[in-house]
Amino acid sequence: MANTTEVDPEVSNNTGEEYETNQWQRLSPIAIIYFGASFIQGIIGQFVYIAPPILLGYNSIKDNPWIGLPIAIGILALLITSAVLNFYFFQYRLSKSSIEIRSGVLSKKHVNLPFSRIQNVKIEQPIYYRAMGFACLTLDTAGSSKQEAKVVALKLDFAEKLKQEIMGQHNEAILQSVDSDEEKSAVSLSSNQEEVINTRSIKDLVIHGVTSNRIWIFLGVLAPFYEKLSKYAGEFLLTFGIDIAQIFDPSTHSMWQLGLYAFSITMMIMLMMTLFSIFGAIMTFYGFTLSKIEDRYIRRSGLFTKHEVSMRLSRLQKIAHKRDWLDMLLNRVNLRFEQSSSQMNGMENGGISNLTDKIIVPSVTTNEALDLICDVYPENALANISFITISKRFFIRYIGFLCMPLYLAIFTFLIIIENYALILPITGVFAFICLLIFMRWKRWGYAIDNKYLYIRKGIFGVDHFVFPIYKVQQTVLKQSKFMKRRKLCSVSFVLASGAMNVPFIKESQGIELINRSLFEVETSGKSWM
Repeated sequence: MANTTEVDPEVSNNTGEEYETNQWQRLSPIAIIYFGASFIQGIIGQFVYIAPPILLGYNSIKDNPWIGLPIAIGILALLITSAVLNFYFFQYRLSKSSIEIRSGVLSKKHVNLPFSRIQNVKIEQPIYYRAMGFACLTLDTAGSSKQEAKVVALKLDFAEKLKQEIMGQHNEAILQSVDSDEEKSAVSLSSNQEEVINTRSIKDLVIHGVTSNRIWIFLGVLAPFYEKLSKYAGEFLLTFGIDIAQIFDPSTHSMWQLGLYAFSITMMIMLMMTLFSIFGAIMTFYGFTLSKIEDRYIRRSGLFTKHEVSMRLSRLQKIAHKRDWLDMLLNRVNLRFEQSSSQMNGMENGGISNLTDKIIVPSVTTNEALDLICDVYPENALANISFITISKRFFIRYIGFLCMPLYLAIFTFLIIIENYALILPITGVFAFICLLIFMRWKRWGYAIDNKYLYIRKGIFGVDHFVFPIYKVQQTVLKQSKFMKRRKLCSVSFVLASGAMNVPFIKESQGIELINRSLFEVETSGKSWM
């Protein structure tokens, strides 16, 4: 085993020489708390898989409490053992221009990261580290399959100075690799003044919690457990003298009373879920600030765990300007600055991005959103550009060839079996699906100018996406036999953050979009990174 020493937090700001230790360093013992919390998070993350056996075995454990004791002791022992072993086998070593990390209990991992390759350095302060002044330092590089490395339980001042040293060496490497004075000035180290360009108040976060509430997703996840949950809820309410079965008994209450009770309970559930959503928004974005240092944007936020995400302008791939129907009523926008995603899965699924690949600015006003977009892309024309709507064949295909035949088949079947009561509900569902498809067609469109490509999507809300044309890495033109007969096509623009699709446009328009994109990529001479 290599010799280990405690790291000296007194480091220099610019030379990097005092960072060099040449010996493997161990983390502070407080890191055990982090590894234990990560173990718990991993279990919670598998809740969907472990919930069914827990629910199935709940009655057995309730009737025989002694069964749960060894299970609880075993989980606690596994938690402590995992945390201690991960702490023991974690070591890191700093040199003048790189960091080495060794970790892993059963599967060993050795990472060697030159500072010049590190694209982002993020500092997090979990709530259990704040009082003692510790933090976690996350290092990632362009093109990695996931975050390359994370060093936990560092003193906050040491983590801040190490971050400055790493980013300083990264910028120096960029200066040496570029030729033009304009590019060099963009990464000049002459000014370190940080400018705060946006903050979010508690009021803004409450609005974000209300508008981003996804109660139907939560209810959908719980669908397999409705029967058990209703049983437990009924038993719980009985302890307070509330008999749900009696309240909803049609023999003792009129239909309008039953409807009122159902409506009241539904509103109460939605209110509770909205409160949870508001709490989640405050927990995630409390103390939100978006700052700018030269060409780097930095987001800081978090109530319990303080997160810091930074992004160089060169890594930004596209901006998403997202508005649900409630955002539109309240004149709000959710902005997402999406950088290079290491989780791209190809064009079929449009790429999968981790939250660390985005800077999210929640619930800004429309004017604030346009100001932020113009700060990043000064020559964009999102505010006044006209979009070209996709072909009406999109609507005709999904209604006429998919939904209508299915509806007619069900309608005919109900007539044959003389079940007329279901005809009206089925017709209502069909009409609603037609409305969704119509709104989807109406919203979908695209626009292009000399530098940017714009895509509009949505159903009841509207999402706009803006990205520089030179960021396109690949273009794909698709045509089914149906589309080829109608001289239509679908076009995909593949970025480092995922693919953007424009379906059902004229074949000539699709070819023109691809040609213009490829021409801009070839002639601009700019790197996508």
